[in-house]
Amino acid sequence: MIEENDDLTNEQHDEPQETITRVTGMYKDWFLDYASYVILERAVPAIEDGFKPVQRRIMHSMKDLDDGRYNKVANIVGHTMQYHPHGDASIADAMVQMGQKDLLIDTQGNWGNILTGDRAAASRYIEARLSKFGLDVVFNPKITEWQASYDGRRKEPVNLPVMFPLLLAQGGEGIAVGLSTKILPHNFIELIDASIKHLKGKRFTLVPDFPTAGIADFSNYNDGNRGGKVRVRAKISQLDKNTLVITELPFGTTTSSLIDSILKANDKGKIKIKKIEDNTAAEVEILVHLPSGLSPDKTIDALYAFTSCESSISPLGCVIEENKPLFIGVSEMLRRSTDNTVQLLKQELEIKLGELEEQWHFASLERIFIEKRIYRDIEEEETWEGVIQAIDKGLQPHIKHLKRAVTEDDIVRLTEIRIKRISKFDIDKAQQKIESLEEQIAEVKHHLDNLIDYAIAYFTRLKNDYGEGRERKTEIRTFDDVDATKVVIRNTKLYVNREEGFVGTSLRRDEYVCDCSDIDDIIVFTKSGKMMVTRVDSKTFVGKDIIHVAVFKKKDKRTIYNMVYRDGSRGPSYIKRFAVTAMTRDREYDLTNGNKGSQITYFSANPNGEAEIVTINLRQVGSIKKLKWDIDFADILIKARTSKGNLVTKYSVKRIELKEKGVSTLKPRKVWFDETVQRINVDGRGELIGEFRGEDKLLIINQKGEVRTATPEVTMHFDNDMIVLEKWIPKKPISAIYYHGGKDIYYVKRFLIENENRVESFISEDPNSQLEIVSTDWKPIAEVVFAKERGKDRKENLEVNLEEFIAIKGISALGNQLTKDKVNQINLLEPLPYEAPEEVHADDLEVVDETEVSGDNSDSKKDSETDDSQTTLF
Repeated sequence: MIEENDDLTNEQHDEPQETITRVTGMYKDWFLDYASYVILERAVPAIEDGFKPVQRRIMHSMKDLDDGRYNKVANIVGHTMQYHPHGDASIADAMVQMGQKDLLIDTQGNWGNILTGDRAAASRYIEARLSKFGLDVVFNPKITEWQASYDGRRKEPVNLPVMFPLLLAQGGEGIAVGLSTKILPHNFIELIDASIKHLKGKRFTLVPDFPTAGIADFSNYNDGNRGGKVRVRAKISQLDKNTLVITELPFGTTTSSLIDSILKANDKGKIKIKKIEDNTAAEVEILVHLPSGLSPDKTIDALYAFTSCESSISPLGCVIEENKPLFIGVSEMLRRSTDNTVQLLKQELEIKLGELEEQWHFASLERIFIEKRIYRDIEEEETWEGVIQAIDKGLQPHIKHLKRAVTEDDIVRLTEIRIKRISKFDIDKAQQKIESLEEQIAEVKHHLDNLIDYAIAYFTRLKNDYGEGRERKTEIRTFDDVDATKVVIRNTKLYVNREEGFVGTSLRRDEYVCDCSDIDDIIVFTKSGKMMVTRVDSKTFVGKDIIHVAVFKKKDKRTIYNMVYRDGSRGPSYIKRFAVTAMTRDREYDLTNGNKGSQITYFSANPNGEAEIVTINLRQVGSIKKLKWDIDFADILIKARTSKGNLVTKYSVKRIELKEKGVSTLKPRKVWFDETVQRINVDGRGELIGEFRGEDKLLIINQKGEVRTATPEVTMHFDNDMIVLEKWIPKKPISAIYYHGGKDIYYVKRFLIENENRVESFISEDPNSQLEIVSTDWKPIAEVVFAKERGKDRKENLEVNLEEFIAIKGISALGNQLTKDKVNQINLLEPLPYEAPEEVHADDLEVVDETEVSGDNSDSKKDSETDDSQTTLF
């Protein structure tokens, strides 16, 4: 701080005088006080009861006001302000958040909507009271520790005796000074089950469960500790070929924020949609209408990649313990909460035992006092001390069985017994009361001796009483990463100026290449044998004389490049085949031997490993005898792009002509289905479906009796009710038995797929119809188990050969009636042996083994012309 000294004379005022005041101590004390207050009294919940201070004071105020009826929230907020040093707005907001969790507070009125983000009505319009669960597990004044409120006028609880892992059930979030906390909500029933497992000494695992449902991947949850991550997704399904429906939200989003993110992605060209309808009421329903011709599966992945339909949550378990922040995982939170519950139950039992023993003590004294007529001993006493002494003396012969000494307070209570009660005293009833108290005392002592069993029974009661309707909402699933480049909409056009060596989206006067997106990479080959991968931009120089340009697919093992090049200005020509799976962006690679003047004389890019036949024409020089011959690229092994290649000729090549287009030289692509992520893949994860060529398709049948075929793509989505997923053999019939709801009859049918790439139903449209069994075996056998009819013996099970039972008919045919008798169930048995006809393909004779290309990005060349090392492609 700088201060000018105004008392100086004009002569002394030539230069301003400065004084410096150090603020270090002031800053240290004030800031530390403020930080401590925010951490301990506002933002972070206590581990003992799971409440932040404002939440604890709200619960205490609601208990003060509780009379079984609803109270206006404004009234509860005003009452809470007696304990809470902040304004009504912070209290009302905290109370609304607690009410929306539907656990401790029974609400009435418009409390907002966590699905749409709509706010609650004003606190004067909505009402609340404590829920039965809240009254059951949160309060017990006998075991509550009390402290003075902020102004000293009232008493408030230090911590509430919560006998349930409430913090994990509700979750908690807060930002303090220098730290924050984010504890995700967990499932009510799973928490109780985990507590019981802990009490039994068994292991348990906990993962969150969100009120907005959705799908979540908890593989990196890390027990809720710092560094963990949870991926959450909306539940998206296909309503029809041009409509998607979102029925569940990822945690942390609302329908409004989700729709906004979809519209922004559409405006940026990442996805393409026609319109969005929000029909959300009690349940989420957002309809996303797609333009015709757009793949619904790719659009679902694009929604996950570019919108809030998928988000990542980073949990951070931070709580207050003994006035200090503590970073802790959810498993340890549950253990401590469960152990704390056991101790609270013990305190309750000890207090109850003391009360019962006190009741038994006085009931025994009362019986002695009346049965032995000790009250007559005080008739002649004139002083209070004499009365006390007379009663004490009269009791002495009869109190040896009591569990504690008789005090003066006990004798005073005996003197307060009314004459009417003495005259109507029933010895038998008194004895029954004493025996009942003894039974209760014995029961409480048993619970104390078997405290863990008592705690397990307590948690089991909570589950039975309050667990209905609290089943898990969030589906647990492992996610595959969405490759954004595969699902992004190609929203711009790519152009090339081959001669000048420019590619980009702004070269509209030059040659059009293809549609692309702004996140794509472009692969470019030039005549000089150079190759480069670069990001899509408006205009990029990559090298003159471009011979090939395309969108680059990372890890693409099936696109094979066929090439012939001249080594140097007058050197020999070499032939090679290679794939490009990975590269460093904007780095130039030389595909030739590196000699000056080298040039590519023939080049082709083949998306499915095709191998063409070319004709080599030599120049007439000297005494060359053979000037023309054919080369089949199928005879050339697929190697690394750094390989030198095989020698074609040492003479000068005049030209190379395409003689015959080729077929794929790659083995059929193996496709697997990973049930964990409900996706197909070519990486060997899950169950092998089959080997697929370009024309092969998948056969998909679901429980609703719908069948379709589809080209296998890794972006495909599959519903949970899918029952058949296999390689489709067009001539192989599908057999089915279904129940016709309208006719109350079981029908058998066999059919072939008539329309490819279209969803068709093969059971009746009656809403009560349902598919019983379906088989894709050549000769399926079904077992019919009949129901027992009254007064008749049960019919023996019937085995049905479906191939003999009915001929192959159209998919829309009704089928043949299975039986007129009542059916209990239908089972699919082992099929009859049948040798299926072998599939024959034209390219079976020309197959090159598919193994992975080495990811060598170096420019090193081979010394040998023939290059003995073999690197082949998958």
